[in-house]
Amino acid sequence: MNVESLVPHKGAMCLWQRVLDHDATHVRLAASSHRAMDNPLRSDGMLKAIHLCEYGAQAMAVHGGLLGRARGGVVKAGVLVALRGVQLQVARIDDLAGELVGEAELLMDSDTSQQYGFRILHAGEVIAEGRAAVMLGEPE
Repeated sequence: MNVESLVPHKGAMCLWQRVLDHDATHVRLAASSHRAMDNPLRSDGMLKAIHLCEYGAQAMAVHGGLLGRARGGVVKAGVLVALRGVQLQVARIDDLAGELVGEAELLMDSDTSQQYGFRILHAGEVIAEGRAAVMLGEPE
């Protein structure tokens, strides 16, 4: 499954590379984009852990795209409006060997907004987690 076809992010800005599994309320993804020299989130030659929030937000967007496909192809554009309870366990991520695994869980779904919990893991350990709210607009 082409992750880029599920989200508005294109090219190097599409951070997730593979959907591992999903259902109506969960998605698990994998990526090694945190090691890419052309990762657009890099600054000062590194990728800081705060950018794991973008990985979490994109995991949510992938899940939304999967839900849209399941509902007949209608996907509403989303805007991240809030992050809550974010905990980061590392300072940077570009030096982590191996893949990142992202998990997003749909906590609340309405016509105008969604709330998700997200976790990012590396080597089986949680390195970031939090909750996020998205306001939904018109279908893309």
